[in-house]
Amino acid sequence: MNRTLLKALLAFVPVLLGLSFSVGLVLRRRTTAAFLQFFGAACLMVVVLAHICEALGLFPSMRWGVEDSPGHYLDLFSAILGLTLYPLGLLTYLFQARR
Repeated sequence: MNRTLLKALLAFVPVLLGLSFSVGLVLRRRTTAAFLQFFGAACLMVVVLAHICEALGLFPSMRWGVEDSPGHYLDLFSAILGLTLYPLGLLTYLFQARR
């Protein structure tokens, strides 16, 4: 098993837990904060799946790991959105819950 696959599989568990939590939150409370958190978690799942695809050599046309490739930009933009929206949704939810 290569190093990229091992890292991706280790990241899969917490990302899946965050996604499950945010799905439950969206189903219980249909708020903007819940949707932001869900969308951020989904973007983080795309990052994990992109790394799994890279490690296994799936979808070679995406040219995973090569700069200026579709795979690179999919991974980059998903990571930026996920690391921005998930905490933003979580913080917004927590501040709304305190009111």
